Amino acid sequence: MYHFFVEKEQIDENSGMLFIDGDNYNHIVNVLRMKVGDEISVSPIDGDGRDYRYGIEEIKEGMLVAKLRFIKEDGLELSSKVYLFQGLPKADKMELIIQKAVELGVYEVIPVKTKRAVVKLDEKRAESKRARWNKISEAAAKQSKRRIIPNVSKPISFKEAIDMAKDMNVKLIPYELADDMNATRNIIDNINAGDDIAVFIGPEGGFDDSEIELAKNMGVIPITMGKRILRTETAGFTILAWLNYVLEAKD
Repeated sequence: MYHFFVEKEQIDENSGMLFIDGDNYNHIVNVLRMKVGDEISVSPIDGDGRDYRYGIEEIKEGMLVAKLRFIKEDGLELSSKVYLFQGLPKADKMELIIQKAVELGVYEVIPVKTKRAVVKLDEKRAESKRARWNKISEAAAKQSKRRIIPNVSKPISFKEAIDMAKDMNVKLIPYELADDMNATRNIIDNINAGDDIAVFIGPEGGFDDSEIELAKNMGVIPITMGKRILRTETAGFTILAWLNYVLEAKD
């Protein structure tokens, strides 16, 4: 089942009709070669997280018309909102991080400018990167049949990231000097469904000691990822997978 995101304005709630043009039209008609009678899965951008199933009724030049068949409420989204505060990595690693984080259920990705980050983005480059990152998020959301498109925000400072997370229920920061796996397991096992969760991941060089101290002073809990040092992209995937396991078991 192919899944698409549409603007709310494309849906006529009174008639149950859906009108698709633009990139989605091109993908459905010219790439996937779908026909009248085929079914598509649709979620409104910034919508209610439900899956709307439409049958294609008409295909004309530049416009596809579909009719609502049923609404599926299957709880594909995690019960908690997970915010990934990712230290800016080198090269194109951020694209991979965003893609896999979206597949693993993240709610939002926040790039963070840290002291040891090699990458430095001026405002123009940052906005260009952000546009690219959000396209990757949308593609990953479609592929994994998410009901939302996780936002990738503009890069912010570490202090701004800590401030943004201050009211979240759970705040975690993997740190190579944290060495109690039992404590880490207990922290993650005791996360409640519905908690807002902040996860801080450092860049290739890790966090500066002053950043760790600031995080700890603001209630962020250092946790261990095991005996081995993980790359920045692997650390994020690992903790998101743990959170998936714990949260889905509590649904």
